[in-house]
Amino acid sequence: MLVAMSITLSIVTGASRGLGRAVAEQLLARGEHVIAIARRAPEGLASPRLQHWGADLADAGAIGQRLREHLQAQGAPAFAALSLINNAGVISRLAPLGEVGDEDLARALRVGLEAPMRLAAAFLGATRGWAMPRRLLFVSSGLGRRAMAGSASYCAAKAGLDHLARALALEEAAQIHGARVVSLAPGVIDTDMQGQLRGADAQAFPERERFAALHREGLLDSPAAAAARLIGYLDRADFGVNAVADVRDA
Repeated sequence: MLVAMSITLSIVTGASRGLGRAVAEQLLARGEHVIAIARRAPEGLASPRLQHWGADLADAGAIGQRLREHLQAQGAPAFAALSLINNAGVISRLAPLGEVGDEDLARALRVGLEAPMRLAAAFLGATRGWAMPRRLLFVSSGLGRRAMAGSASYCAAKAGLDHLARALALEEAAQIHGARVVSLAPGVIDTDMQGQLRGADAQAFPERERFAALHREGLLDSPAAAAARLIGYLDRADFGVNAVADVRDA
């Protein structure tokens, strides 16, 4: 349990590796408390201000309830600021939709859209009316705004996050102490997911060569660089003015 004092807390999903881990590491480095939600603990990352909540976000009901109860138990006086960074996402098999199995598709949408929605509901519901800064960030993608053949489920999940952010921003704007909400595309990052894109079957996934070229030409951000840009956006005074944004347009 967190000690009752005014701390800055960020909840980060998908924090075991890649962008999520880099975000957690950088938030800890500047003195924040972090709850890392992932199936595995962040590799090589240890701090007395870090909690790891093990969870498979394909089944987010229990972890959403845990988050709601945890925040309610701490109460508003425990926090100076709160952020929920919904970063976790997965891609289904890279192929035309009709060639992808039902469970694969379902997992992509559960992790990429249902879990962020349920965690956002828990976060907002538990902290309704709290006056300290509350920020809700969905890690989206340019593929939520530009369709790509061979990855329909990922495109759909990210497009869903964008529209979810728009709706939540309207709801929170009507509250006296509403949270600020943004669905943010973080740029193109050299993660395991990029490796999956480059290694896909070219016949089933016609854009494979584009991703291979980005890697060959050194055009991918490192997770650390992308995390710094994401956190910089989270810190902006105008965070939430635009519910759907891209770090490359900042």
